[in-house]
Amino acid sequence: MAEEEGPTVELRQRKKLKSSENKESVKEEKISDTPIPERAPKHVLFQRFAKIFIGCLAAVTSGMMYALYLSAYHERKFWFSNRQELEREITFQGDSAIYYSYYKDMLKAPSFERGVYELTHNNKTVSLKTINAVQQMSLYPELIASVLYQATGSNEIIEPVYFYIGIVFGLQGIYVTALFVTSWLMSGTWLAGMLTVAWFIINRVDTTRIEYSIPLRENWALPYFACQIAALTGYLKSNLNTYGERFCCLLMSASTYTFMMMWEYSHYLLFLQAASLFLLDSFSLEQSDKMFVPHKENGHMLKFLEVKFGLNMTKNFTMNWLLCQESLQAPSQDFFLRLTQSSLLPFYILVLIICFLSMMQVIFRRIKGKSLKETITLEDGRIGGRPEIIYHVIHTILLGSLAMVIEGLKYLWTPYVCMLAAFGVCSPELWVTLFKWLRLRTVHPVLLALILSMAVPTIIGLSLWKEFFPRLMTELMELQEFYDPDTVELMTWIKRQAPVAAVFAGSPQLMGAIKLCTGWMVTSLPLYNDDDLLRRNENIYQIYSKRSAEDIYKILTSYKANYLIVEDAICNEVGTMRGCRVKDLLDIANGHVVCEEGDKLTYSKYGRFCHEVKINYSPYVNYFTRVYWNRSYFVYKINTVISFQS
Repeated sequence: MAEEEGPTVELRQRKKLKSSENKESVKEEKISDTPIPERAPKHVLFQRFAKIFIGCLAAVTSGMMYALYLSAYHERKFWFSNRQELEREITFQGDSAIYYSYYKDMLKAPSFERGVYELTHNNKTVSLKTINAVQQMSLYPELIASVLYQATGSNEIIEPVYFYIGIVFGLQGIYVTALFVTSWLMSGTWLAGMLTVAWFIINRVDTTRIEYSIPLRENWALPYFACQIAALTGYLKSNLNTYGERFCCLLMSASTYTFMMMWEYSHYLLFLQAASLFLLDSFSLEQSDKMFVPHKENGHMLKFLEVKFGLNMTKNFTMNWLLCQESLQAPSQDFFLRLTQSSLLPFYILVLIICFLSMMQVIFRRIKGKSLKETITLEDGRIGGRPEIIYHVIHTILLGSLAMVIEGLKYLWTPYVCMLAAFGVCSPELWVTLFKWLRLRTVHPVLLALILSMAVPTIIGLSLWKEFFPRLMTELMELQEFYDPDTVELMTWIKRQAPVAAVFAGSPQLMGAIKLCTGWMVTSLPLYNDDDLLRRNENIYQIYSKRSAEDIYKILTSYKANYLIVEDAICNEVGTMRGCRVKDLLDIANGHVVCEEGDKLTYSKYGRFCHEVKINYSPYVNYFTRVYWNRSYFVYKINTVISFQS
């Protein structure tokens, strides 16, 4: 150690000398040791500029074309422009209806401040409950959309619904543009971005839910998360200059904050990202200080995860109902078949295996104390040594592991699959890594890698164009129709016949539609991030259980309900998974029928309420009076004065 420190001490002593000769000699030594950067020739600068310009143009064009495609497909699917306002609003199903209804409320408010106050102190949606709808339901998108609609003067040239869905479609364009850029940054070629977008659109059944649930929070939030990932990918690259790092940090901060505002479940995804970055930092492969904003955990979500992963058992209706939802089941074989038919899954697995094994090689070398080159060249064939690649490998493995048990998470994982697979097949570095392992000697590995990084994506692109482009064009040419006359008749009756102060009770999905289409107050909402609303939903669902008329009456009047709506589709439900019908789950939760081994079979002495109330006999007619019905819905007025005459 003393011998190594000698030159340093000698240099420090030399710096202390005050003679001008020594100063000049030190300066000359520094100047001679400092490498002088060579300016790139003009034709090289022009090539770089042309590459960046064409890539940016392709990225922006891809996003715009996708947004226009979504708009055209939505018009064809719902025949949107030829429908009345009520019929358009019915296309917003479940929680989507709730979000759009608050957008309408903001537009009706006399001022923005008054509209925000009414939403933060909302007592006109759920009976006997004042809620901060902005915070509880993450209504910041609706606030922003309403401000933009009025501030830009769009109310004079476009209808509110078109402005609203236009913003969402525009965000989807930004989404695919961000995926394009991320794949481009990782591979070094914008051809990877084009392939990413192609795979994303072809597999859109598994990459997004925008086609049938436009106002979902994830459709507003995920574009910002994709922008954050693109910025993070650029930040982790080793050859980024100071200005690039600052820009990436600024974009990461802005997009992360916006992402958290837009989606109440954003903290779960950020947790996975933080875990990926923590592992990256733990392996000492990159030094960086990162955001993590804590969020109050949802108790029912933790209980759900316990039951989902077999750590607990329950007869609770809400937990079992959530477990029965299709989006919370394990992915079906059709999902993997679709990804395989588009060639996405095989290439993703190939890319992931190569990157993962290369990453493990780098980690083991680090653990053994072997030195690693700070700058990785193409000839090194060590793609797993790049920090941004390590981060994406860890992140996609974590997301994929969860997507294998919860199908709804495939909408987070599959876009990642598109991006990673496209990056891999277009990256010469990945092919060199593979050829180094195979010890290819007949052809130079770098030359063959450069050829394959252009040939493979070109072949994939041509095959996708030949097979799937005609299908996309056919979808745009076909006129589809959303036809639901029974719901239209129900909403029309409510607006014409029901008192303005009436409170309606029924399934949460239907209550969301009533709130949007009529503005009437309801007893429950199709939202699952609030314990009180979950209890309300379970209590209102008792109308499909085997309980007495008096019990149902007490439940409904406790929420000040004036009207009850019974849906024939739920009451006579037959087509869902065994044991997952609403009435089956209610019977298990209420102890009216137990089919588990070792337990006694017990039955309720009452018939199923939704059946019995239709027969119009005592005591049901004493509590409920039928005032409207059609093929799908039966509406009962809840009597305030009860007569027990037979």
